[in-house]
Amino acid sequence: MHAPSPRRAARGVLLAAVTTVLVAGCGAESDGGFDSQDAAPSATCIQHQHQSPGRRYTGRENSDPRSVLEMMRFYTANGTKAFCDGKPATDTDRRWTELYVALGGDPSHVAVA
Repeated sequence: MHAPSPRRAARGVLLAAVTTVLVAGCGAESDGGFDSQDAAPSATCIQHQHQSPGRRYTGRENSDPRSVLEMMRFYTANGTKAFCDGKPATDTDRRWTELYVALGGDPSHVAVA
């Protein structure tokens, strides 16, 4: 039995790396993701959040700093805007704004804290 060629070994390493990234990405999306609505900071109204904060945001030392900062930036810029459907904040929306304040966000930047 002989060793695989360097090219074949490199393909194996690349395939393993791509698989790892894809699997990690899939798991992250189901972990209480925040919808920043891609309009911040220029949104005229905001959409309701559909998922409660997950461990990417609440996991303390296991939180994802980029995700937390994106959520903080969104509420700092848009947190006092009305919901696009004209309805009040849901319990899920309130969980996000309470988290924003708990993480040090200015309460005056959110309407439903």
